[in-house]
Amino acid sequence: MFAVIETGGKQYKVENNDVIFVEKLDVEDGATVEFKVVAVSSDEGIKVGKPYVDGASVTAEVIKSAKGKKIYVETYKPKKGEKRKMGHRQPYTKVEIKSIVG
Repeated sequence: MFAVIETGGKQYKVENNDVIFVEKLDVEDGATVEFKVVAVSSDEGIKVGKPYVDGASVTAEVIKSAKGKKIYVETYKPKKGEKRKMGHRQPYTKVEIKSIVG
């Protein structure tokens, strides 16, 4: 059984006990989170929502919130002696899927 969930403007295909990295959620570590279900597959077949499946839910536990690896971006203007180097670390939340109901 699998489900397609939506969070942070992205969709993820998940199964029970999967660990995924999603856009940062405003919750504490160890908290339980419920995601919106776009599609769910079971023994009877696949149900697709318009836009979400009624009665379906995916429950997950937050493992940790952190920042990703640092990436560097450089900009410059030729013949002007102007250049700039910037760094960015994208925040994320690591969650473990506990149950899929649908």
